[in-house]
Amino acid sequence: MDFDIVVIGGGPGGYVCAVRAAQLGLKTAVIERNKLGGTCLNSGCIPTKAMLQVSKVLHYVNRAHEFGINCQSEGVDLDAVVSRSLGIVSGINRGVSGLLSKHGVTVITGDAKLKDKNTVTITGTDGEISDVSAKNIVIATGASPRMLPGIPSSLVEKGLIWTSKEAIFPKFLPQKLLIIGSGAIGVELASFYNTIGADVIIAEIQPRILVQEDAEVAEYARKAFMKHGIKIKTSVQVQNFIERERRIAVDLVGQEESTDSCEFDAAILAIGVVPNTSGLNLSEVGVRTHSNGTIETLDYQETCVPGIYAIGDVVSPPWLAHKASREGIIAAERIAGLREIAPINLDAIPACTYSNPQIASIGMTEEKAIAAGLSIKIGRSNFRGNGKAVATGEPGGFVKVIFGGRYGELLGAHMVGYEVTELLPIFSLAISAELTGSELMATIFPHPTMSECLQEAVYDAFGMAIHG
Repeated sequence: MDFDIVVIGGGPGGYVCAVRAAQLGLKTAVIERNKLGGTCLNSGCIPTKAMLQVSKVLHYVNRAHEFGINCQSEGVDLDAVVSRSLGIVSGINRGVSGLLSKHGVTVITGDAKLKDKNTVTITGTDGEISDVSAKNIVIATGASPRMLPGIPSSLVEKGLIWTSKEAIFPKFLPQKLLIIGSGAIGVELASFYNTIGADVIIAEIQPRILVQEDAEVAEYARKAFMKHGIKIKTSVQVQNFIERERRIAVDLVGQEESTDSCEFDAAILAIGVVPNTSGLNLSEVGVRTHSNGTIETLDYQETCVPGIYAIGDVVSPPWLAHKASREGIIAAERIAGLREIAPINLDAIPACTYSNPQIASIGMTEEKAIAAGLSIKIGRSNFRGNGKAVATGEPGGFVKVIFGGRYGELLGAHMVGYEVTELLPIFSLAISAELTGSELMATIFPHPTMSECLQEAVYDAFGMAIHG
């Protein structure tokens, strides 16, 4: 079989790339060894949000009396929760399959590796080996959860050590749960399990949680998590995993070698991901990789081998589904020969964390702006001064914006609070369109909405706060 473009991997980068390529008239195929949609759909973004919606509903049921409603929770049916999540995933998976079919994309099931710069060898589920040729190849094989060295394999086999994949389809509810890592995945899972009744401890090797976020936002989130009952231990290493009567015993080793020995019903590894690049024959074909296994790319996602592209979690961070999708579109348009293509701006990728409270950010943090020696203006606005937030019963959190001191351009925006992930696209558009503070202040934001808090923060940055 001959194609204009073969995409290896059917995740949010791969299938979007394939659809865009087909729209541009290219004969396109997607090779996927598991399920279409990749980690994001099948064991990541979507099922996690389905589970977090359950915890959000339970959170409101437990607060019903605040709204004058007399009701209470009788507990969580974990099997029903998992079943609902699986049903959502299945439905969207069918949608992706239908989308590829609609655009005439050929879907091939099997394991793929590069034979040469224009040939992909596929091992099918039945063991049959075949080759497909392509003028262009896009590598979109994603990433897998990183494992912590020194963990006995028996603990994994017995279901006591989980990655994020096992954590979102749990077979039981741990009474006491250890979460190793405090990035987006770690704190999202902490929020879910804390709300449904687990005693949760987060262990983080860094001095603070959410190290990628603005320090002010991370500190607010830490206090909110602890108020909900989540225990947080920073500057600690987790060592000496031992099975003890169907539980896990570990040592939490802190600074100056202080050690806490604790037992848990389960532990979740949330310490990042590793790219799925082994077995692709990259070095044999001449595709260069970084020391961490990610693939080196030039402009427009092309590798050092002409005609071979790479997108998503196999290239440089941040490893986010929406970044992968945009990279897929860029690669497809480049292959099709379009002239007006905007390369991806890695400094302006929105990031969302769906914990309770939610966290949303884009662009530079205050710390990075100061480290870069930039002159900046900072504005803040608290949701407790926003009428919609107060009426909703969610007055916690704030918006923080960072502008360039010379030209007034938006450098970064950081939020923590109720549903702030839904507000972030306003600032994404502002950065993409290179809007200034003056233009944002001249925009009319509807009332009453929580989005007004965004504009209020902009006013504050320029000494013009209306409600401050």
